[in-house]
Amino acid sequence: MAVQILELNDQYVLNYCTKYLARKNPEPRNNFGQFTDNDIRSQVAESWRFPIIDTYSDGSDSVKNYDLNRVTFVYQVLGTTTPKNIAVIGTFSNLFELIPLTNVKFLGEPTSYYALTVLVPKAEVHTYKFVVDGQYIPDPINPQRAVLDNGQIWSRFFTNFCTQPLNFDDWEYVILQRLVDHILPFRTQEGQNFVNRYFNNIDRQSKDNQYPYAYRLDESVGAANFIDNILAREENHHLIDYKICLAQIDRILRQRNPFIEPREMSRELYVDLYNEMTLDKVNGWDSGKYGSPLFFLQLLRRHTYTGAFSHPKYGGNIGAAGWAYLAERLVNEQGKTLFDWRKAIEKPLGVNSDYHG
Repeated sequence: MAVQILELNDQYVLNYCTKYLARKNPEPRNNFGQFTDNDIRSQVAESWRFPIIDTYSDGSDSVKNYDLNRVTFVYQVLGTTTPKNIAVIGTFSNLFELIPLTNVKFLGEPTSYYALTVLVPKAEVHTYKFVVDGQYIPDPINPQRAVLDNGQIWSRFFTNFCTQPLNFDDWEYVILQRLVDHILPFRTQEGQNFVNRYFNNIDRQSKDNQYPYAYRLDESVGAANFIDNILAREENHHLIDYKICLAQIDRILRQRNPFIEPREMSRELYVDLYNEMTLDKVNGWDSGKYGSPLFFLQLLRRHTYTGAFSHPKYGGNIGAAGWAYLAERLVNEQGKTLFDWRKAIEKPLGVNSDYHG
C-alpha cells in the first residue's frame, strides 16, 4: 500500500510539539496511574497528542480531501548521541519499507526533533514502530499501545471518525451502550422518533449530499463510540475506572438475573441500577475495588453528553444527529432554529467554507 508523503513543515511541527516536549522537568507530573514514574511519557504533558492527527486540504478544495487526515510522526532525540538513521514502519504503509524521518530545523539550525508527515484515510486504526539505527521500538511518547497476535507490542494511532473498538471487549461495550442509552434522550418515544426520521432522511439523500461517516450504529448517536475513542487518548487515565466499574456492573446484573445475558436484560433492571448509582448506594457494589458508584456515574454522564454533542470527527454525534436534535427543538416564535450549526461547520457536513474542521 503506497502512502503519500507530504513535505515537512518545520514551523508546523515546532509550533505543535515544543509546548509539550521541550520541558526539562524530570518529575512525573503527567502520570495519573497509567504509567510508571520512570516512563518518559510521565514527564510529557498531554502525550496523547502524538502522533499529530490533523485535517488536510491541498489548498484548492477541502471537500475533495475531506476523507484524509494529515498524520505527523515526531521522534525526539534525548541525550547527546544523535542516531544516524531514524525511520518509521507501520500498517498505514507497507510493512517492508522503512520511511525515513527528517530533522526539524529552527532558523536553519538542527533541533532534537525528527518528523514525517503522511496522508492517512479517516476512520482507520494503525500500528507502527520507529526504527532507530536498526532497532525497532514503540513510539516513546505515544501512550497508545497494541499487543499483536504474536505478543509483540506496537504503538497505535487512529484517525478521525474512527468506529473500531479500541479499549472494550464486546460484553463491556454492551453494558456501556445500555447505560449511555439511559442517560441520553434518544431512547424516549419522542427521541427515538427523531433519530429514525433523521437517519431515514440521510438515507434518502443523494450520495453527493450525504453526511460523511453517518454510520447506522447499534446506538442512537454514537456516544459510546466517542467514549471508547476518548479513553484511548485524552481521558486514558480514566480507562481503569471504566474497566473496574463495568466489571462490577456486569457481576451485579448477573446476580439480579442469572438466567439471561446483560445484553438481553430488561430496561427496568438498568433503570434500578442507575437510580441506585445516583444515591451512591448500589446493593452488591464492592467499595473496596471502587469507592463511589456515583463518581463513576458522573464521569460517565460527562463523557456521554460531550460525545453526543461534540464534532462527529471525535466518534460521537453520528451524522451530526445530536446537533440536529437541538436545532429542531431550539426555535424562536417564528419557528426558525436558534441553533443553526451548519453555518459554523465545514463542508460537506455544514456549509461554512472558511472552517476546515
